[in-house]
Amino acid sequence: MPVEQNMPDNEISGGHHWIVRPSFRIRTASGRVMGTDERPLIMGILNVTPDSFSDGGEFCRIDRALTHARDMAQQGADIIDIGGESTRPGGMTVDPDIEKQRVLPVIKELAMECRIPLSIDTRKASVAEAALEAGAEIINDVSALRYDTDMASVAASNGAAVCLMHMQGEPQTMQNNPSYGDVVEDIGQWLKRRAEAALGAGISTDRIMVDPGFGFGKLPEHNLEILRRLGEFHGIGLPLLIGVSRKSTIGEVLDKPPDQRLSGTLAAAVSSVLAGVHILRVHDVGATGDATKIAEAIRRGIGWRK
Repeated sequence: MPVEQNMPDNEISGGHHWIVRPSFRIRTASGRVMGTDERPLIMGILNVTPDSFSDGGEFCRIDRALTHARDMAQQGADIIDIGGESTRPGGMTVDPDIEKQRVLPVIKELAMECRIPLSIDTRKASVAEAALEAGAEIINDVSALRYDTDMASVAASNGAAVCLMHMQGEPQTMQNNPSYGDVVEDIGQWLKRRAEAALGAGISTDRIMVDPGFGFGKLPEHNLEILRRLGEFHGIGLPLLIGVSRKSTIGEVLDKPPDQRLSGTLAAAVSSVLAGVHILRVHDVGATGDATKIAEAIRRGIGWRK
């Protein structure tokens, strides 16, 4: 199956043009199939790290992490994404053993009680493999399988779904004067190449998602251009994930710190839904779910109840 497909046509409703969300079935390591027909999926963020940009240290304790994960599931999360290493700008690399100590107890407990798939947010193959053994089903790799040469084979041999994210540089250096020609075109071509590499490594098409990497090696003007032209990434022919939650660009536009960026995050989420995004990665699951329902009703128009 080719990675690239034609751009979707726009829906026309009430004089407005909304992008049709292409339909996909995403298969995970357990054989579970997640559909994107009815609405975008909500991926709840669970950082079990002391230094994440937004909620660092808040959920380091296992009991707090589990409580927060349960709350997100109750609020309607479709996926819970668990990370033990911060990839914020300037973030330092964490030893794989420490990363495993942070995430594995949480994954094991949630896998026994949660009915929704768990995702491991890591760049390291050994962490991903241990997380899959503990019950995770998806690998969310901000390096798009580049940081660890064993990551692709771990994903392929376990049948894991993977999210391939664009990042210019590394977390320690990615904000050092990032530059692009046409940012959307450059990222789109890069993601196509990474998807082709994943296919070549034996990861099937129905297990691959792409993420343009809002905030990773981009200036605010790059991030806003990504959102403005988000629908163009559908040309890659794979499910599209976006993570805008509480990011610094929203803070710069609003002049507000991370804990005061919910309204801006919801505005960006609504824009993404109208652009046909398939998965929203967020901190505030309940509020984003409500905003998504309204945006989806607007996008569908008179067919919103279907």
